[in-house]
Amino acid sequence: MDFTLLNTWADRLLPVAEAAGRATLEVRKRGFEVMAKNDKSPVTEADQIAEGIITTELERLSPLFPIVAEERVAAGQPPKFDGDSFWLVDALDGTKEFIKGGDDFTVNIALVWEGVPVFGIVHAPVRAETYVGVIFEDERRAEVWRNGKAKQISVRPRRGEVVITGSKSHEVPELMDPFLAKYKVSDKVVIGSSLKFCLVAEGIADLYPRFGPTCEWDIGAGHAVVRAAGGRVHNFDGVEMKYKKPDFLNGRFLAEGLL
Repeated sequence: MDFTLLNTWADRLLPVAEAAGRATLEVRKRGFEVMAKNDKSPVTEADQIAEGIITTELERLSPLFPIVAEERVAAGQPPKFDGDSFWLVDALDGTKEFIKGGDDFTVNIALVWEGVPVFGIVHAPVRAETYVGVIFEDERRAEVWRNGKAKQISVRPRRGEVVITGSKSHEVPELMDPFLAKYKVSDKVVIGSSLKFCLVAEGIADLYPRFGPTCEWDIGAGHAVVRAAGGRVHNFDGVEMKYKKPDFLNGRFLAEGLL
């Protein structure tokens, strides 16, 4: 593995993420049924079609890396593998937002290398925005694509006041409120899906605290983008988030820019 190879994969997977995003919009346009998974969370045909587009290409691109994809896992098909390097796919992050007709759902593709995300794409189909993060050793690439043009991004230095970003539907007020009391908060940007990581990476927000439950495929791509932009994603003891945890479940975490 090296930085040049990761960049090559990023360029190849950008149009794949966009194709998956177009597929979700086509499903929403024609109408769809909302189904329930075993954990009672919603799933649609759009989740399944988009995941198929991505996993098919990943299997061509790097057949040696296992693929941990949300809908495959939900269907009882998690891969069994040794080692700590694998793809993470959440082909439609923010299914509830998608069902409601909102704009904030995303397509997420990440590569975890030895337990740490080194590559991530977060694509927002309705917004026509795509965030890319690649970081390997001391080399990094962090950018956002808008209107076919790439702009480099980075986290911003912490000021006296902070901008917080948070969830539309997964707040835990009894934990969030005491956390926010430690800061002078100038604004709070509420947005869905993995776009919260992207706001930190682009220097729009300073902190994204998360107290509610998530899975690794929810955060891997956003984590890579934040890392590539110069920030961190860690637990509340300051330890960087690691991957391939039991059942791929995360604990509480904080994504942040520069102190």
